[in-house]
Amino acid sequence: MKKSLLTLAILAITGGAVFAQGKKLTPAPEKKPTPITVAPAPQAASQTENTMKFKDEKHDFGTVQEGDPAVYEFTFTNTGKEPILIQNAKGSCGCTVPSYSKDAVPPGKTGTIKVSYNTKGRPGPINKTVTVQSNVGTTVLHIGGNVEKAPATSVPENKSMMKSAN
Repeated sequence: MKKSLLTLAILAITGGAVFAQGKKLTPAPEKKPTPITVAPAPQAASQTENTMKFKDEKHDFGTVQEGDPAVYEFTFTNTGKEPILIQNAKGSCGCTVPSYSKDAVPPGKTGTIKVSYNTKGRPGPINKTVTVQSNVGTTVLHIGGNVEKAPATSVPENKSMMKSAN
C-alpha cells in the first residue's frame, strides 16, 4: 500500500494526473527564436537632398593677445538641390558671438558665418562652440587657441599726491 501511495504521489507531482485520465502527455514543440532584422533608419528628404558642406568646422586662433579681437569666418557651400537658410547660430557663451546672412544660399553657392571671440579679461585657453541650425540640420563649429595675458601697464606717478618732506 505504501508503494501505491508513493507511486500516486510521484505521478501527481510529475503530471501523472494526465496519465490517470488516459491521456498521453507529449512535450510542447520547441519554439525557435524569430530572427530580428533591423532596417536602416530612413533619412529625411531634406538631409539627403540638401547639404551644407563647411570648408572647415574647427579653427585655431593660435596665441592672441588679450584685448585683441579674435575673429574668423567659417565658409560653407550648398552642395544640395534646394536653397539653405540659416535659422539660428548661437555661441556657447556670451564671449562667442556669431553673425550670418539671413538670405538663403542657393545650390552651388557659398555662405559664411563670422565668429567673434572677446579676449578682453579672458587670458588662458579658448575652447568654444557655435551651434548652427538651418533647414538642412544642425552643425557645431569649434574655435580654439590661447589668449596671452596683456602686459601690465604702469600707472604714471601722480606728483600732486606726494607730500613734500618740508
